[in-house]
Amino acid sequence: MYSYLLTLHSWVRWLLLFSLLASIIVSYTGWKQKRIFSKTVDLLRHNTATIAHIQLILGLSLYFISPVVDYFLRNFEDAIHLREIRFFGMEHITVMFVAIIILSTGSLKAKRKKIDSEKFRTMFVWYLISFVLILSSIPWAFSPLISRPWFRFF
Repeated sequence: MYSYLLTLHSWVRWLLLFSLLASIIVSYTGWKQKRIFSKTVDLLRHNTATIAHIQLILGLSLYFISPVVDYFLRNFEDAIHLREIRFFGMEHITVMFVAIIILSTGSLKAKRKKIDSEKFRTMFVWYLISFVLILSSIPWAFSPLISRPWFRFF
């Protein structure tokens, strides 16, 4: 079960990153070019937030069954000094949870704005902040501190 969730969480990451990037580009160009906030853009906003929530549920599920997190919680005093264990036991989940809260807040704020340019601007700012936070807390394959493969397989 753990390996399946981990693989799914790894793959949904890419879907979320591409959706977020598309949302950021669309919202920025819509804001700067004074476009209409169409149903298609609203669907992109909504789907990006939905993918983020799915990723959050997968991540929380992993958190509660992860042997790394289990070790972190059972051996906190020692584990807090081990970079990889601390990253998955505390840092990753905290930053990602904050990023999803920011993304969700931005999605709701953009939805409630009345003026199209404000919708685009709100979506752009909040989604960009969330995107930067998410990028900063992914265990990238190139990271010298914490690295995981680009793609996991079942």
